[in-house]
Amino acid sequence: MSHSVVITRTTTTTTSTSHLVLNTGYLRTTPGLLKLAQLIIGAVNVGLVAYYIRRYPTSGLPASAEFFFLLMAVAFLVGTFCLLASCLVSLSTGGIISKTIYELVYHTIAFLLYLIASIMLLVDVTNGRYYHTIKDAYMAGRRSLE
Repeated sequence: MSHSVVITRTTTTTTSTSHLVLNTGYLRTTPGLLKLAQLIIGAVNVGLVAYYIRRYPTSGLPASAEFFFLLMAVAFLVGTFCLLASCLVSLSTGGIISKTIYELVYHTIAFLLYLIASIMLLVDVTNGRYYHTIKDAYMAGRRSLE
């Protein structure tokens, strides 16, 4: 009985400084670029929401839509950083972790919770709670175009 065998070769570029090995070739792959983009977008989200929570405090209670959004953004920013860091530090992690169910579960939960937090924040914004802030930003943008 004959069977076929597929051999896959992976070329990995590494940068070695003393005992730390970085798998810099992982950032050239699609999963690596997507994780990097996710990390950057998450950092922008955390920065913007943290800025507006400090600048425009709504109440003394942290049970608000912006706090929930900030909580989800920070949680998944840390999780994505850990995933990216583990793939960059280990030569085999990038190939192994993508074959497990962990990334699918992580990104599914992250997507759903980010979506819920975004919808809650959008509902708060459209209900007029941020009317003056949005109006000021709109007027500043309009004046710059004139």
